[in-house]
Order: sequence, then C-alpha cells, then structure tokens
Amino acid sequence: MTSYAFESRADESFFSSITSDIITEYKTITESFSEQPVVNYRTIEWTELMPEDDLEAILNQPDYIDDIVDGSPEDQLSNRVKSAIATASDRRYQQALVSTRVIEAFNNQPVRIAGFIVPLEFDGEQTITQFFFVPYFGACIHMPPPPPNQLIYVSYPQGLKLNALYDPFWMTGVIKTSLVESDMATAAYSIAVNSISPYVPD
Repeated sequence: MTSYAFESRADESFFSSITSDIITEYKTITESFSEQPVVNYRTIEWTELMPEDDLEAILNQPDYIDDIVDGSPEDQLSNRVKSAIATASDRRYQQALVSTRVIEAFNNQPVRIAGFIVPLEFDGEQTITQFFFVPYFGACIHMPPPPPNQLIYVSYPQGLKLNALYDPFWMTGVIKTSLVESDMATAAYSIAVNSISPYVPD
C-alpha cells in the first residue's frame, strides 16, 4: 500500500511538471507573437514615386504627342519612345520619359499600392515568378513602358496565377530604390512582397 501511494505521488509530480512546462512554453510562444511589431503599410499613389519636376514634365507633354495616331508605327512600344526622345522639343520631357530618379525617402518603407501585373518569367507550371507592377493596364505590352520611376520590379518565387492581364491588384511590401533592367523595360524600384490580393476600392 505504501509503495502504491509513493508511485501515485511520483506520477502526479511527473505530470504536474510536464503540465507546468507546457503552460510555460505556451505563454512564451504567445508573448513572442504579441511582441512582434505590427507593420503599417501606407497606401501610396504612383505619382508619389516620381520627383515633382519629372511629374510636371510628364503632365505638360509637348503638343506633338497628341498628334500621334493610335496604332501607327510611332505608337508602337520601341518606336514611340525613340521618337519621343529624338524629336521632342521639350528636353525636360525627354528626360522624364526615361527618368530613373527616385524618392529616396521611400527606400525600405512598408507600402500598399494598386496596379497591374506584367509577367516577366514563369515556372514550369506557367506560374508567374517575376513581373513588373505598373500603374495602368497595357503598360509595356500594348503601350510603351512608363518611366522607370513608375515601374516596380517584383521577384515572387512562390508564384502567382493570373487569370487576365487587365485584373488589378493590391500589393503590400517593403519598397526599395533599386534599378532593375530587362529587355522589356527598366524599373527604378523593387519590392519585397508581403501580400498580393485582388483590387477592391477602399
């Protein structure tokens, strides 16, 4: 009888110790999660990524740009940009078209921005793993690319399926002022993605 009582007390002590360890570990994990900082992703507009003088130059484009006929050779991806650089009378406008100047204050900042996806690279299952994020549909595909400071390069190894190029998205992440060049265009920004979700107006 004495031996049984001793074993019973030993078992109770053993289980009590395990229970205490589990509770302590649970509290540690819970406190660890609660101590993680909450990241606030500031919603920004594309125009905020441009220096003010670049934006002003783009908004005040030379009159001849309005005379280009949609679908004409001058309206094609490469020809239009070359034509703009070669023939525009406004030197500042020419510079703004290809400007890689950035807003340094955005470097390493958590942001939220809406835009469209232009695929650059796919994996074996046709999942997009690299792309440009652009401010309007058709950029770099049906229309000339925006200035580099209006392009965000995205490397997304986990992959993304895209139903249609005209689908807009919200993207959150930490933006960086880094120059990335491809055969299609040049981006003056990149982003470490936190989330990508279908666009819904605020």
